Amino acid sequence: METVLMVMTNVPDTASADKIARAVVEARLAACVNCLPGVKSVYRWEGAVEEAVEITLMMKTTASRYAELQEFIQLHHPYQVPEIIALPVAAGSEPYLTWVIEETKRDIHV
Repeated sequence: METVLMVMTNVPDTASADKIARAVVEARLAACVNCLPGVKSVYRWEGAVEEAVEITLMMKTTASRYAELQEFIQLHHPYQVPEIIALPVAAGSEPYLTWVIEETKRDIHV
């Protein structure tokens, strides 16, 4: 079975979250995206400690689609250096993991 990944990124607002979430699912780069609002982030940026309230996007995809998903996020993300982290799914419901794999297959045009 192909490796399923959980890919995470944070965005500053609902508009960015909705735009990225819908686009990656429509493009079959992710089977599902959870948008978790109200995440408080504390980070160092350009020498200063910053705080922001963000929306975390948790995208379920496969290892074979990861490079395209990362490229898409980088092109459409409002941040100069977006967080893009991929974690392998070590275990999960087989029907769900199969669904993720099926939903992220490239469309074949004959």
